[in-house]
Amino acid sequence: MIAVIKGDIVDSRKLSDPDKWLVPLKELLGQWGKAPVQWEILWGDFFQLEVADPADAVEKALAIKALVKRTEPSDSQKKISPIDVRMAIGIGERTHVGKSISESNGSAFIHSGEKFDRLKRERTTLAIRSPWPAFDREMNLYFRLANTFMDSWSITSGELVGTLLQHPGATQQEIGDILHIKQNSVSDRWRRAHADELLELLAMYRNKISQYNNV
Repeated sequence: MIAVIKGDIVDSRKLSDPDKWLVPLKELLGQWGKAPVQWEILWGDFFQLEVADPADAVEKALAIKALVKRTEPSDSQKKISPIDVRMAIGIGERTHVGKSISESNGSAFIHSGEKFDRLKRERTTLAIRSPWPAFDREMNLYFRLANTFMDSWSITSGELVGTLLQHPGATQQEIGDILHIKQNSVSDRWRRAHADELLELLAMYRNKISQYNNV
């Protein structure tokens, strides 16, 4: 059982310099696997990532979300990134390994592709499809609720969440040291990013998928 994340960058043309998000995204995906077998960026703004352990899929999706949301706009006065990201997580089997991830197949790839095609219609930016319909219904409800604040993350919220995911268990003081800001500023960003709710979502996902995956 693996997970596949399929996504695209929303409003990528609003940035005259795509390297602002493309270079950091390549660096992030490169930390998780080798291109093009485990990840690939196609057609300018579409990407795929294979995740060996499905329990890690949501954390990686949120790390991608945080990276995109901290992309600075051309107008330095604005505090919100002009771009966003849509992602579908598919959980299932891999029955064939191709020379690139786009040539691999199996139920995980089918699930992610079918769910990705429905994202616009369902008006959501993060969703999942697995072999377990009850699991999907519950997790997709949580994702829709989380999207109400994740989609409006500011650049500083994206920086906070990205740092939090890179340094799990770090205290607010330690995060402040990494970001070179005071602890009270970390506390304000933490609240605005809904970091507590985000950590609860990750814990809930890991708990739920372990239950279903072991049945």
